[in-house]
Amino acid sequence: MAAPDLLSSNLRAAAIAPLRKAERAFPRELFQTATALTDASADFLTSALVMIAVCFFCASLPFGALSYHSMQRDVAVSTVFGLLVSMLISQEGGYRAGNGLLRIQETERAVRIPIQSLLLLFILNSLLSLGLPWRMFLIGCAAVPPLLALEKQFVAAVMCRLQRRNNGMPRAVIYGSGETGRSAASTLLHSPRLGFQPVAVVSDHPAQFGRAISVLGYRNHPSVAIRPGPPSPSLLNSLHCDLLMVAAQGLSTYELDAASDAAEQAGSRFAVLADPAIEGHQTERLNLDGLQFTTNIERRGSRIYAVAKRLTDVALSSALLLLLAPILVLIAILVRLDSPGPALFVQKRSGQGGEVFEMFKFRSMYMDAPKYSLSPTSSHDPRITRIGRLLRKTNMDELPQLLNVLMGTMSLVGPRPEMPFVV
Repeated sequence: MAAPDLLSSNLRAAAIAPLRKAERAFPRELFQTATALTDASADFLTSALVMIAVCFFCASLPFGALSYHSMQRDVAVSTVFGLLVSMLISQEGGYRAGNGLLRIQETERAVRIPIQSLLLLFILNSLLSLGLPWRMFLIGCAAVPPLLALEKQFVAAVMCRLQRRNNGMPRAVIYGSGETGRSAASTLLHSPRLGFQPVAVVSDHPAQFGRAISVLGYRNHPSVAIRPGPPSPSLLNSLHCDLLMVAAQGLSTYELDAASDAAEQAGSRFAVLADPAIEGHQTERLNLDGLQFTTNIERRGSRIYAVAKRLTDVALSSALLLLLAPILVLIAILVRLDSPGPALFVQKRSGQGGEVFEMFKFRSMYMDAPKYSLSPTSSHDPRITRIGRLLRKTNMDELPQLLNVLMGTMSLVGPRPEMPFVV
């Protein structure tokens, strides 16, 4: 294809990609939320129903009959037990996105957490004198864990089947057919909570073209076809790709940039293998059975966190300014009396993303001191005024920065902004 034809093809792909994705976009966050709620509800119902059955079984035993038995109490005890199980699993992150191929952690939780919940229920029974028989706890320890593990396997299998049948789910293309790429494809096929449907593996090795990658390598499992690479905008558009995951190792910077450009032109998200030592704050991390991928998908909680953080900054800075108003006025008067010049010192600083803003402080140095220079390292620096030494020693010179927090140029929690020449 000639260069003008290639350019026009890329431009056309970039223009129609957002429209195509808007037509068939599936709310991934909604899918993950629905998946987590379904899993939690199934755990609650299974635990509660099994416990009700245990209560009736204990009441029907010919020996050691219950001194008092009522349907209301059995339902209440079973409901509390079901809530304990689902809450403890949620606290350990059991309903978050991600799964291992062998579901070892899920099985371990299904065995351990019901026993822990029964121990908590036993303690409540002793403290509140509920009159629950000890054999109910023993039978519950034997009955609930295996049935809960079976229920979780069943729910996971149903979710995987729904994932494969749902054409509107975000579609992922894996670049790399090596061990990492095969593991990523298999895990995506087996982990519907991640909210992506793997549709192809792109490889640069011609010997692998036409082959397929299956879950755990078995042919009778769902598989993902291997397509010739490298990824291009036209290939990603033909696959209706929503996320390009680079799992190939040893790629050059040029190859990574080319893959990223292809994803951008196709309107797809982009993900690469992450360094475990680096924590991403503004991007989401996908954990695929131990493989960490950093994506340019904004974290679900980042917007909520940003709004909550801003509301907290406004509320606390406003309250502190009102409470400290007499002290602020007194400091301003002392600064003016100690040396000629304004009480406030305004200096340009570099904030988030390198954006320059004006930061407020109480003036602690004489007016003839350079405005932009290295900060004093000693309280005996001749540039510092008498009241300035006290203010800098107690950090009270930084109190006017509450105005910056109220204005949104600074935050109560965050890194210290430096002068532009230092940055």
